[in-house]
Amino acid sequence: MSRRKAAPKRDILPDPKFGSEVLTKFINHLMVDGKKSISESIVYGAFDIISERMKTGQVKVEKDQHDDDGGEGEGGRTQEPTTPLDIFVQAMDNIRPTVEVRSRRVGGATYQVPVEVRPVRRTTLAMRWIVEAAKSRGEKSMHQRLAFELLDAYAHKGAAFRKREDTHRMAKANQAFAHYRW
Repeated sequence: MSRRKAAPKRDILPDPKFGSEVLTKFINHLMVDGKKSISESIVYGAFDIISERMKTGQVKVEKDQHDDDGGEGEGGRTQEPTTPLDIFVQAMDNIRPTVEVRSRRVGGATYQVPVEVRPVRRTTLAMRWIVEAAKSRGEKSMHQRLAFELLDAYAHKGAAFRKREDTHRMAKANQAFAHYRW
């Protein structure tokens, strides 16, 4: 770890099609070997698949028992999504973890201490989990894999949502060590 000052955060330009900075960050996260045009085509292709599903009525707002983010409840999920970007944003909100466990060494023993996740890390983890889950899916193309993983995350299903649930479950199981938080 460097002892110098932290690197400054760079401003990100919003993506040209939807005007969203979060989507640009996701495209950059999906990018491999600096091939941004390929990752853009993958994301926009996935959005095309999602919009086709929306037109045919295959995307439904499910009233779930998942009341994940404290007091927000079902506030954002009461109306039908109008664009694939709405589904993307809601899927990201469904995947973002609020707590995680960190290893803490105390007196020769290592404890898994539950810690609240910073907002920037929440978004980064959600993006990472969605990309990993999409890559491990069995569909034919990356467009389809990403589209169906986003739809699953929107519906509180899928591997990325399961990863979030496992993280929360681990933090809840180790709640007894919360007093070791630093």
